[in-house]
Amino acid sequence: MKNLNVLVLAVLALLVSSGSVFAHHGTAGSYDHNKVVTVKGVVKEFRWRNPHAALFIVARDQSGDNEVTYALEIGSPGSLVKRGYTRNTFKAGDEIVIQIHPSFTNPVNGVDVDDAPVLINGKEIRQSVPEQ
Repeated sequence: MKNLNVLVLAVLALLVSSGSVFAHHGTAGSYDHNKVVTVKGVVKEFRWRNPHAALFIVARDQSGDNEVTYALEIGSPGSLVKRGYTRNTFKAGDEIVIQIHPSFTNPVNGVDVDDAPVLINGKEIRQSVPEQ
């Protein structure tokens, strides 16, 4: 019985400690990495937060007929700093051009394309990730 209790406790400890390993996810299951869409619009909101910063852009949909708000995942603050971003890079009202991989389920959701240039008010601000 003592060995069973030790085994159960060991399994529970392993499961609890391994939760963080499974917590992070890739974007391949959510976004179409074979498709790139250029979004031109105006920044509505920028959220500098973990695990991923979020950028909301008011723009026209792909048909050009309707105004929509794009919701974009653009990486963690740590990875954004390495690319030259700060919490003040995107401000409400900025005109922006950004390339995204759209969501499989909603075309106005997406993730930014790594190392693609981003224009804010006509100025390129995106820097590539430094070589390791």
